Amino acid sequence: MTAPGEVLLALDRTPGGGGGIAIEIDGRAYGAREAKTRLHQHGFRTRVITAYDGRCAMCELRHPSLLDGAHIVPDGHPDGLAITANGLSLCKIHHAAYDQRFIGVRPDMVIEVDDDLLHEVDGPMLRHGLQDLHRERLRVLPRRRVDRPDPIRLEWRYTQFRERRDA
Repeated sequence: MTAPGEVLLALDRTPGGGGGIAIEIDGRAYGAREAKTRLHQHGFRTRVITAYDGRCAMCELRHPSLLDGAHIVPDGHPDGLAITANGLSLCKIHHAAYDQRFIGVRPDMVIEVDDDLLHEVDGPMLRHGLQDLHRERLRVLPRRRVDRPDPIRLEWRYTQFRERRDA
């Protein structure tokens, strides 16, 4: 173990390793910063995940610690209210893909995957975690109609998805 500021030298004696010297510097550094915090986010997340019975709307993952309350209309937008009807319970991978517009949700609750992503070849996470969702319906919806995704907000967000796809 090295102390902050110390340098670790390691000899590479593995066969075919080149026998060189590796130098590693512990570059960790810490600082304080002021940040704007969304005080409503915790309550929004809790309400959305509860409405979806603690499951991802797309893959049914049942581990709340791996779920987010994803905004349909983003939080920073004037219509991005922190209400359950403006949320989807999504696992971390589906939330990130939704925010990056790799996947979209139509107002009829059908998932679409970006064409480029659909034709990409990668590992099993891409194939089973994203590509296989194409044209599937959301698997989990809230029981109470008032908590279900607002079709008008879904249409707005789906338009954003299509614009990225068509660009």
